[in-house]
Amino acid sequence: MGLLCVAGLGWAGPGVTDKQIVLGQSAALSGPASALGTAMRDGALAYFDAVNAAGGVNGRRIVLNTLDDGYDPQRAQANTGALVDKERVFALFGYVGTPTSNAAQPWVDKEDVPFFAPMTGAQTLREPFNKNVFNVRDGYFKETEKIVEHLEVMGVKNVAVLYQNDAYGQAGLQGVEQALKRRQRTVSVTASVERNSTDVAAAVAKMKAAHPRAIVMISAYKSSAAFIREMRKNNDDVPFFWNVSFVGSRALADELGPSAHGVMISQVMPSPWSETLDIAREYRKLYLAKPGREADFASLEGFIAAKVLVEGLRHVKGEPTRKNFVHALETMGAYDLGGYTVRFTPANHNGSNFVDLSIIGQGGRIVD
Repeated sequence: MGLLCVAGLGWAGPGVTDKQIVLGQSAALSGPASALGTAMRDGALAYFDAVNAAGGVNGRRIVLNTLDDGYDPQRAQANTGALVDKERVFALFGYVGTPTSNAAQPWVDKEDVPFFAPMTGAQTLREPFNKNVFNVRDGYFKETEKIVEHLEVMGVKNVAVLYQNDAYGQAGLQGVEQALKRRQRTVSVTASVERNSTDVAAAVAKMKAAHPRAIVMISAYKSSAAFIREMRKNNDDVPFFWNVSFVGSRALADELGPSAHGVMISQVMPSPWSETLDIAREYRKLYLAKPGREADFASLEGFIAAKVLVEGLRHVKGEPTRKNFVHALETMGAYDLGGYTVRFTPANHNGSNFVDLSIIGQGGRIVD
């Protein structure tokens, strides 16, 4: 069942015919994280559609089969089983979130399925090294280091953490703790919120009582927005608010409205609005071709992930089997997409070390 014969082309692996290569994605298309899942998918499709319109990769169209998991790891687990065991996809692509990406790992290991460009910075997708996992973005440890470094420059010492009570939140919390420990300091206070919940009352009460000067938030955009709104109510002693990239900058700004002004976010993608970067201009040309869309970091991440995957496929020697694809990614060298460079090696599948800082300005404009 693993291999199918393609007439005139030898043997091809799961998910590959003479006409197409099928990828599988589990992402939140509904629920409190739906803006991220939808943007990641649509950004990728903007690039895949352009490649397909130009004839595909060696005559094969790229097909992305996306299943909704609602940012629920149990649903992601079921989706992965369906994609790998039943639909026999070539690779898993663009999962959105730490707990949902972690849920895919058993199939990645058992079936040797390439797991490409999950939207998470968690160490579980980086350590220990997994020959099938390829990260296009940098990790949360680098993001939180950058945030703490900036707070140090600002002279801010009293740093708190609001974290989502799951693997994502724990990963970010650990990153902040380690960054502070390197400076002989500790987190002043922590509070948590449940995944897919906006019940932040207990967290707000705890934080207001502690009076931190900065709060680093490791949570989804709806819970982060609810927390910021409540913290700013009747409060003259407002701390600095920081988020890591997974919050979804555009989604957070839209959710907060006027209250978004001054919120800071670390980024692992270049500016989608850049006029100087070729990758940003290419992305906007293709992604904004459909009406009703706005440029944002999440859809740019999907676009970049799709572009790197296609470049890997173009470097495959022989048939596009899973093994040959992994080898191609590891040996194709540094790939400059036009202002954003990705490089994999046989010993390192973390493709980028890009981290930047941004702030939400007037009118929800995101400035880096």
